[in-house]
Amino acid sequence: MADGLGQVDITLVAAASENNVIGVDGGLPWRLPDDLKHFKRVTLGRPVVMGRKTFDELFREPLKGRTNIVVSRSMEPGTREDGVVVVGSLADGIDAAREDLGRRVGVDPDTPLEISIIGGGEIYRQALPVATRIILTRVHATVDGDTTFPAIPGHLWTLERVERHEADERHEYAFTFEWWVRRAGV
Repeated sequence: MADGLGQVDITLVAAASENNVIGVDGGLPWRLPDDLKHFKRVTLGRPVVMGRKTFDELFREPLKGRTNIVVSRSMEPGTREDGVVVVGSLADGIDAAREDLGRRVGVDPDTPLEISIIGGGEIYRQALPVATRIILTRVHATVDGDTTFPAIPGHLWTLERVERHEADERHEYAFTFEWWVRRAGV
């Protein structure tokens, strides 16, 4: 790409159960406050790309401190009054995120060169082939749901780091933060 940015990481950020469920009836199937803090920490200051259902059902308003890019076939493309950028495809969303990063780097050279893909299921499936990193919260439970995260092909990805958290009075389930990187040359 001729935007002068060079390599930009495309990172899938998700929380999934042992059976890869990420959602049920438009919401999350668990309440894990420390995962929400983790989500904020790993996405803050980065453009976030999400599908329309994720935006409507989970967030309803733009996430602060991040350029919000919504992929939708039913919403009018362009920038809304609330600053949300609406695009018609994932490829357009990634292009819009790169443009946003280009503007940010011009103001702050320490801007992370990373685009966060934050759901839902179909957006994750489309983005997995072009992703360079995955930050996954693996929820140690098998739950019912209607939206899933794609399986991570082990031959293409390396689990780089894990951080386990036990269930407690604030967290119904134990969970592990996992950092995955795409293997070189694949």
